[in-house]
This record gives sequence, C-alpha cells and structure tokens, in this order.
Amino acid sequence: MCGIVGYLGNSNTKEILLNGLKELEYRGYDSAGIAILDNGAFYSNKAIGKLHNLEEKTEAFNSKGFSLGIGHTRWATHGKPTEQNAHPHYGTDTYIVHNGIIENYQELKSELEKGGVRFNSQTDTEVFVHLFEFYQKSLGNYEAFQKTLKRVEGAYAILLITKNSETIYFAKEGSPLMLGLKDDEKFFASSDAAVLGLCNDVHFFEDGEFGYVDAKGFHIESSESKDIAFQHASLADDKISAQKEGYRFFMEKEIYEQSDVLADTLRGRVLDSGISLQELDGEFLDGINEIKLCACGTSYNSALVSSYLLERQAKVRCSVEIASEFRYKEPLLLKDTLFVVISQSGETADTLEALKMAKKAGLKTLAICNVDNSSIVRLADKSILTRAGVEKGVASTKAFATQVAVLWMFTLFIAQQKSTLTKDELKQELKTLRAIPKAAIVKDELHEKVKRLSKRYLHGHGFFFIGRDLFYPLALEGALKLKEISYLHAEGYPSGEMKHGPIALADPELFTIALLSENILFEKTKSNMEELGARDSTMCCVSSHFYDKADDFIKLTKYDHYMLEFYEMMVATQLLSMEIAVRLENDVDMPRNLAKSVTVE
Repeated sequence: MCGIVGYLGNSNTKEILLNGLKELEYRGYDSAGIAILDNGAFYSNKAIGKLHNLEEKTEAFNSKGFSLGIGHTRWATHGKPTEQNAHPHYGTDTYIVHNGIIENYQELKSELEKGGVRFNSQTDTEVFVHLFEFYQKSLGNYEAFQKTLKRVEGAYAILLITKNSETIYFAKEGSPLMLGLKDDEKFFASSDAAVLGLCNDVHFFEDGEFGYVDAKGFHIESSESKDIAFQHASLADDKISAQKEGYRFFMEKEIYEQSDVLADTLRGRVLDSGISLQELDGEFLDGINEIKLCACGTSYNSALVSSYLLERQAKVRCSVEIASEFRYKEPLLLKDTLFVVISQSGETADTLEALKMAKKAGLKTLAICNVDNSSIVRLADKSILTRAGVEKGVASTKAFATQVAVLWMFTLFIAQQKSTLTKDELKQELKTLRAIPKAAIVKDELHEKVKRLSKRYLHGHGFFFIGRDLFYPLALEGALKLKEISYLHAEGYPSGEMKHGPIALADPELFTIALLSENILFEKTKSNMEELGARDSTMCCVSSHFYDKADDFIKLTKYDHYMLEFYEMMVATQLLSMEIAVRLENDVDMPRNLAKSVTVE
C-alpha cells in the first residue's frame, strides 16, 4: 500500500513529485524518495519518516526546463524503513519505484549475485533494476524492460528511468497505476488524488499493460495487444474523494480492498510445498509447548480466532490474554511458552507493556503487526507483517482480516513442523487459504441486501451477535464494529451461553445477529437460535443455509470449509455495521471518543 508518482514535461518536476506524494502519504509513510533526470544528469534523494523530511532534504534543488522524474512513499514489506531500503532503488544509471511484491526475488537475487551484482538494500524491488541493467548491456532499453518483466513474478506497478533515455518506462500487474495527459506533459500516479488539478484526461492501466512515455508521446501494449488505445477517462472532483477512490468512506473502501490486501498477505508465503515464513528460522519454535496470545480490541478478537486453529490444527496449548488485564494479574510465565503479541499499529500501550513483561521473564516473543519498525516490532524477537497497508478508518476492518490470515498461516507453519496434519489435510488447508481473497470480495448483491436491511435495525435496546467455535470471536468483532460506529449497544456471545443468563433480555426489541455456519456445529447453533426465537427476539441469520424461522436472512455463498464461511461472514457484519451507522448519520471514519492507535493506558 505504497504511493507512486511520475512526471515528464517542462514544469517544476520536483514540486510536482512532492505535491503528488503529499496526496498519497496516507498510503504509506515509512519513507519517501524522488529521482529526477535533468539535462542528462540524475538528482536523487530519500528520507525516512514523514514527507516533510524529504522536502527539507530537497529544498535546494529545482529542475530547469524539460525533465522527468519518479517518486515513492513507502509502507514497508521487505526490509525495514531505512534510507537504504527507501525508493527509488537504483543500479549504475537506472532508477525505479515499485508498488507490490516480487515473489521470486530471492531466486533472481541469487542469480544476479553469482554474476557479481552487489545489492544496496534488503528489498525485493532492487532485483528489477539490476536485472534490467544486465539485459541493457545487449538489448535496447525497451527490449531490456520487456525481458525483465517476463522474468519477475508477483504484483507490481513500476516506473523506471535510465540515464541514456529521456523516457519513463511503466508496467502494471495487480497494483494500481494511471497515466494522465495535459498538452505535452505526462503524469503517473497510483491514485488519482496525486494528479487532481494537473490533468483530467487519464488512462487507468489494466493488469498486464506496459509501455513508455517520452516527449513525443506514449505507447501502451500488453501480451495480447501491441497497441492499446488511451482510455480518455476523467477524474474525481476533489482530493478527499480521490483518496477514497469513489467510495463514500475510507471504511467502505477498506472493506472492499480486503480481498486485495489478503492476496498481498499470502503472497510468497503460501507455496505448493507448504507455508513459508522466512521471518521464523527453523530453531525458533524449538522447546515451545504453549502459545500465549496477547492483544487489545480487534486484535484480541483475531487472537481468539487463532486459538481455535492452533489447538485444532497445530495441537499446541494456547491461551489468550487481554493486554490491559494481563499487565496487572501477576501472570505465571513459563520458559516453554511463546508469547505472541498482536497490534495493527505496533504502538498499542498495553500490548507493548505486556511484551516487555514477557521479555523480562525470558520468554521467546513474536509480534504480528502491520507497521514495520514500530515499537512492538523492534522489541519482539521475531515479527510477521500483515501487509494490510494504511487503514484510515478508525474502526478496523482489513487489519482484522489480515491478522487472522497471518495467524492461520502461523498455525499451519507449526503444523508442518510437528506433522499434526497429514499431507492431504495440509494440501486442503493450503488450497482453502489461497481461496480466502475470493471469499472476501464484496458481492454487489450482498451489499445491496445489507443496505436494505439496515433500516430495520436502528432502534431497540441492543444487539446480540452470536456464534459458536471461531464464529464466537467473529460475533465479538461484529458487535465491536457496530458499537464503534453506530453507538448502539451490542454484545458478542457464544451461542450456547444464551440460556445461562443473557436470554433474559430477549424480546422483539432485542436484535440477534446469528452467525450460522454449515461446517461447524450447525445443529447446535440452530438450536440456540430457536431458543431466542421462542422468546420473540428479532433475528437476522447470516448463513449459506436458509433458516426459515429468522425474521431476516443474509444469504452467503455455500462453502465446504468453515474459514471461507468466516471471511464472507466477516464482510457481511462489517457492511451491516457501516450501513446502520450511515442511516444514523454518524461519522463512519472518525467515530466519537475513539482514536486509531491507542498509545496510552
């Protein structure tokens, strides 16, 4: 979830690049950099942290007349946020910016190193520029660019400039990229917010498209067509709308992009042979007999989900702690316990203090986090990044989705090492894991159904979200989302606990959101739903199985694995919370009394 800009023309290239990066900084702010080719000479600079650091470093430079340049603001996936790892990356006479992940970079890097190439960074991106320069020795620039594209695997939006050519080469596969035109000027960006007011005639590249621009014009092609016509699309009206990319709210945008970020989370980690977590070496889990998960809020709910998976699939004892309670309970910490902390920001105060306690007790520690170089990542022995990208909506959505995915991969990684799953069982789990991005796609009919239903759930005295097994923590998360943005009272409960007290609240003004899985405890959950229905609770059933006793029904796709049900149910509950909040005219992205990162007790 990084940001890319590019420019070719006679205006002030540096200012255009920096102003464009300002509009994209919400997509990543670990580091930023620019490279400009001006009168045959390169100017390049990088800075870690917020964009103003780069502005200060480049203050003395200004391009004169015709020039071209590329810029990037980074959200780290490979390598820590340092100037060395910041984009643009470079070879001898070539610079590149890149969004996405090159999956086979290790293989390509080894090949290049054997040929004598020395790498300057820890990133996957750098292999592209060195491979390009290798082919450039025997081919023309564009032919070398095309041959390099054929060698790389993964997702990318790429801009490349090289010293002997006043040309910007581009390619798009799985990451957004657009080209804008105005007179003789050419503009590139990964989001239209970066070019609003500069041009209004744009082409949004499709996957597989590549080409180049120069002072004379542009060329776009793909493997299917050697000459692709410019789209001549127009842009949004304002910058905030552009950042939201046509969605009403950042939360809505983030719900819709969960499918894409889940693909990023899995990329390079789910292989035919099994789970590959390069962050964990072979000896890290030696001597571990128990796993203790510790987190707050949404991250705590993702920890609860994984506790079911860890015990079921990896056959390892697991407990889950609320970080704010754990800090003060004088817990028993044994050396054979792996202490896992989960945080979107990596700065959650209670979770950070819990991690310090585990470190002091001599436990091995692991962080599941979205922000590289955050306090929690720096302190933990090992870390696995979720790759969710920047999440602007305060109510977390894609962070939860990616945390569950990482923890499931972690579970299967342990299962591989302990051989707690047969080869056939592991193969089936890997197949299911690869399918979760598809299960998380927001289907038009689902969103429309939820939007229509939402008007019936604006009153009453509260909500019960109920589910069994790992659908219980999903019920907790559904209730949390509704509380956060609608300000309506909601509670998540295990379905089987209804008769142990909560059912006393049941009446027509109590709304039950029932998560009915066809693959786990179906009959048991249905029986619990009938108990509530008999007490006149108004019920909305979320399931692939039609439940005729429900007042409302949100139909899901029929799956043969509970985790695919889980992800589609997750989307449905997120949409329901959002649409109820919209009808109540609440601020969906910035709900009252809440902050995105809780850095105090």
